[in-house]
Amino acid sequence: MNAPLPDNDAGRVTTCPFPVVDGRLLVGGLPIDRLAARVGSTPFYAYDRSILRRHVQGLRAALPPAVALHYAMKANPMPAVVQTMVGLVDGLDLASAGELRVALDAGADPAEMSFAGPGKRPEELRQAVASGVTVNIESASELPHLVQAGEALGMRPRVAVRVNPDFELKSSGMKMSGGPKQFGIDAEQVPEVLRTIAMLDVEFRGFHIYTGSQNLRADAICDAQSKTLELAIRLSRDIDRPTPVLNIGGGFGVPYFPGDAPLDLVPIIENLHAICARAASEMPGVQVVIELGRYLVAHCGVYVARVVDRKVSRGQVFLVTDGGMHHHLAASGNFGQVIRKNYPVIAGTHMEGTPTEAVSVVGPLCTPLDLLGDKVSLPLLAVGDLVCVLMSGAYGYTSSPLQFLSHPAPAQVLV
Repeated sequence: MNAPLPDNDAGRVTTCPFPVVDGRLLVGGLPIDRLAARVGSTPFYAYDRSILRRHVQGLRAALPPAVALHYAMKANPMPAVVQTMVGLVDGLDLASAGELRVALDAGADPAEMSFAGPGKRPEELRQAVASGVTVNIESASELPHLVQAGEALGMRPRVAVRVNPDFELKSSGMKMSGGPKQFGIDAEQVPEVLRTIAMLDVEFRGFHIYTGSQNLRADAICDAQSKTLELAIRLSRDIDRPTPVLNIGGGFGVPYFPGDAPLDLVPIIENLHAICARAASEMPGVQVVIELGRYLVAHCGVYVARVVDRKVSRGQVFLVTDGGMHHHLAASGNFGQVIRKNYPVIAGTHMEGTPTEAVSVVGPLCTPLDLLGDKVSLPLLAVGDLVCVLMSGAYGYTSSPLQFLSHPAPAQVLV
C-alpha cells in the first residue's frame, strides 16, 4: 500500500509514492533496511525503476501522439537512470560534454539529442558536432566554432536557436526568460542570427524556447506554451528553410512542500492538442517537443541517512545523521528556496508509527545550514534508525556540494 504521511508543517496528509509493508518503506520491492544492507553503507540515494517507468509511461500515454517527450538530463544524470530513460522517452536534452558522454554510453540516438547551455567551449562544440547532436546556440559567437568544427570533421553541424522570449513563465520557481538573461538569444535579435545561419553550411534544426521550471499552475504553463508557439511562428517567417523542431520546454512542477497541490495535467494536455494542430498548419512538418526533468524523476528517488546521535539542546530534539546538506542541498533549503520549507522526511522503518515528537534532522557538517528537516513530526527514533527524504530523484546528488568538509560521497543505486 501507499502510506499517508503527516504533513510536517501544516497537519495535512500527503501520499508516499513508495509502497509500505509491515511499517517499512519498500524501494524497488525491497524493505529500506534490507536495501541499506545491500548498498553496504549510508547515506545513499535510491531510485525505484518501476515507479520511474510507470510515471513516464503514464505521461507518455496522456500526451498527444504528435508531441515528442524529451528528458532533461541535468535533473538526474546517473548513468543507470539515463539508460532506463532512453527506452522511455523520445530524446535527451543535455547541458555539458559530460552529460553527452553519459547519453552516448546509454545508447541514446544522437539525432534525438540536443545540447544547450551558455558558455560552450570550442572543444565542447567540436564534440557535439562529431557526435551528431543538435547544438542549441545561446549566442551567435558559437556559430564560427561550429562551422570550423564541421569543416575539420567533414560534417554538417546541426544547429537550433535557443530563444530568450520577451515573456516569462508566471509563478515559476525558477525563471529563465523574459528579461536580460544569459540563456538564449533575445527574440528581437533572432532574425539577424537566422539570416547568418542561412548563409552558413549548417543544418538548421529549429527553435528551443524554454521559459522556466517548477511551476504548479496549469494556466501559467498553458499561457507560456501558447505564447511560445506564437513567437516560433513569427520567427519561422524570417528563414527560408523549414523548421524541423520546436522545443517548447517544460516547466512542469512537482509538489515538494506543505500546501503544494499536484499539477493538473488535463488543461495542459488539451492545450498541447491545440498547439500541435496550429503548429501543423502554420509550420508544416514541425515536430513539437516538450522537455521535462524533475517532473519525470523526482518521485522515484529517496535519500537515506542513518541516525548517529540523538541529543536534546534546551528542549529541542536533534537527530544527527550521517548525511546532510553536502549530499542533498535542495532538502536543506539552500538550492533555490527563498523561504525554507521541509521536503517530506519520514522514518523509513517506522512508517506505521504515530508521530510522537517534533525533531530537527541535521547532518554532520559544521554549519547551521546543514538541516534536512526543521521540527518535523516523527515517531520516536534512536541511534541506528533510518531517516528518509522523499521526492529526491531530481537535483539531488549532482546539485550538491559533495566535497564540502571532505566527507565521503553517498552511493547511488537504481533498484
